[in-house]
Amino acid sequence: MFRGKNYKEAQKLIDRAVSYEPTEAFDIVTKASKAKFDETVELHVKLGVDSRHADQQVRGAVVLPHGTGKTRRVLVFCKDERKEEALNAGADYAGSMDMVEKIQKENWFDFDVVIATPDMMGVVGRLGKVLGPKGLMPSPKAGTVTPNLAQAVAEVKAGKIEYRLDKTNIIHCPIGKVSFGAEKLTENYNTLMDAIIKAKPAAAKGQYIKSCVTASTMGPGVKIVAKI
Repeated sequence: MFRGKNYKEAQKLIDRAVSYEPTEAFDIVTKASKAKFDETVELHVKLGVDSRHADQQVRGAVVLPHGTGKTRRVLVFCKDERKEEALNAGADYAGSMDMVEKIQKENWFDFDVVIATPDMMGVVGRLGKVLGPKGLMPSPKAGTVTPNLAQAVAEVKAGKIEYRLDKTNIIHCPIGKVSFGAEKLTENYNTLMDAIIKAKPAAAKGQYIKSCVTASTMGPGVKIVAKI
């Protein structure tokens, strides 16, 4: 794989045999960022569970203290009489069947998070095949199926992120921007990791946190000392 000059320069800052303490790891990530844009910093956490088993799924949501640095567009599915409430709370779009038809007929996906009231899930379920693969299907576990629209929208806008296992038992999450600096990134990291640890399934055996790696959009990975 071809690696550019900036990537190779960034690699010199990292000892690949070492796992760093979080603040040091994020300090390296920010110093290694050479892109001309404010790169996103991601966390990749490999867990000692088997996502093929329902009782070993790890999924939830948490509000990062400093947000992700990205403005997220929110679509709310609700009855018509609650549409104005959702929009006043900060939702970018709100509606019922009109939104379903817009997605189905126009292949419209100008949103990042979907929130739905429980009484709309029968309608939203029709979109499962298109929302599911994109990770946009609302769920009670993530707090995106709720009667409390104002709180749900406010939390997303404040920096709430959803975490879930992929098929290789890894959680991938954005935890901020390079411009946040090491201290704020560390605080976001600690908040996310605490949530993942609390979500440990009872069926999980052995070491739960297998490895933890952080990297900016264009930068090399930096290993972090795994929390127990």
